[in-house]
Formats: sequence, structure tokens, C-alpha cells
Amino acid sequence: MKLIIATIRPERLEAVKEALAAVEVFRLTVVHCQGFGRQKGQTELHRGREVALKLTQKLELQIAVNEDFVEPTVRAIQEAGRTGPEGAVGDGKIFILPLEDCVRIRTGERGPEAV
Repeated sequence: MKLIIATIRPERLEAVKEALAAVEVFRLTVVHCQGFGRQKGQTELHRGREVALKLTQKLELQIAVNEDFVEPTVRAIQEAGRTGPEGAVGDGKIFILPLEDCVRIRTGERGPEAV
């Protein structure tokens, strides 16, 4: 089992959800977050003055998958999360982490069956 954590642009969420559904991944958690990388954040006009916010709005997707679904999930996020054919700075990142265990609260099932 793996935990896939992807940080994407908020406007790409619907496209990513559709791409995930196409590879039969239907369970995910979406977390609103802020951050910056190469974009160095953003500026905003506040009371007539430009203010550096330094943080950009992003969405973090958390998806637990069994081994067979890792590569299709990563490809779906990468293709649907990219802006334009070449992508752009700020499109996000995908992290793949080992998932030691999973427990379904309702039934008590553990491991791959609970994912």
C-alpha cells in the first residue's frame, strides 16, 4: 500500500478527479493549503497598496492505494494537473510514501482490504 500526496493548483481539481475516476480511483481527501516554491508566492492589492502574500493557494490530495494503482494514479494526476502541454511552474508535486497499515473505522478491516 502507498499514500500518494499531491499538491495541485485549485483550478485543476475537477480535471484531476475526472482523470482519477478514469483509472478507477474514487477515494481521496482534499485539503486546502498554502505554500510556495519557484513561484515565490504572489502579491495582492490591499487598500491601494500592493502587498506580498508570499504564499500561493494550493490543494493537497491524499490518496491511499494498493500497489497496482500507484502508477495509474500518478500518471492521472500528472497529466490532468499539468497546465498546458508543457506544464508551468507551480503545477505542483506528487509524493509517494509507504503506507504501513490502514483501518476502516466502520468494519475494523485492516490493510489492503480497508483501502
